[in-house]
Amino acid sequence: MAEGAIKLGGKRKSIFMDKVKKLLPDGGNLNLCLTCGTCSAGCPATGLEDMDPRKFLRMAALGMDEELTSTPWVWMCTMCYRCVYACPMQIDIPALVYEARASWPRETRPKGIVGSCDMALRNQSGSAMGTPPDDFVFVVEDVLEEYRETQPDFKDMEAPIDKKGAHFFLNQNSREPVTEPDEMVPLWKILHVVGADWTYGSKGWAGENYCMFLADNDSWEKIVRTSINTAKELGCRVFLNTE
Repeated sequence: MAEGAIKLGGKRKSIFMDKVKKLLPDGGNLNLCLTCGTCSAGCPATGLEDMDPRKFLRMAALGMDEELTSTPWVWMCTMCYRCVYACPMQIDIPALVYEARASWPRETRPKGIVGSCDMALRNQSGSAMGTPPDDFVFVVEDVLEEYRETQPDFKDMEAPIDKKGAHFFLNQNSREPVTEPDEMVPLWKILHVVGADWTYGSKGWAGENYCMFLADNDSWEKIVRTSINTAKELGCRVFLNTE
């Protein structure tokens, strides 16, 4: 038998798979796999830990709950949904991955993701890098002033924060204002050229959400709700998620 091949045992009912099916609209089509391999062909995590999306789904169908909820491969999945887009049956394998992650005790989940999630929960920015609102405001204003002075074509460019009644509410990956502030400017220029009415919020401006990747539902919702509440308080009509 080839190394890593699925070993078929007695018939086992997959409590794990049944749980996920209840969470997905119409059961998420989890029983419609054609084993065509399209999902695995495009998956950036295929082959890591001797696993791929198709194998993961078939193991779920075979009732191998213990193996699925303990394999470190679930932390290597990027949740990019490429497998879903490629699948002719639109099977939501990332939903299986998410629930497998959620089954791990929090203290055993990857420390980097746990730390980033916890950091975001400790500040009103929602920033995984711990950037407080005042620091974000300072960086944005400083970078904006520099580009207005050095690039005459953009002397009237704006990067508003907490602008009441703006049409668009924009978020920002907090890595950029902290380590690469110039990376924010290209998007400002695009918004300026098209005449968009937009704003950042001083609260909830961070676009990344490591709590989602951690499969921590309550913390994920808390971070998102901070951003949405800020957008609503400002009267924004559209949320532009840069992530």
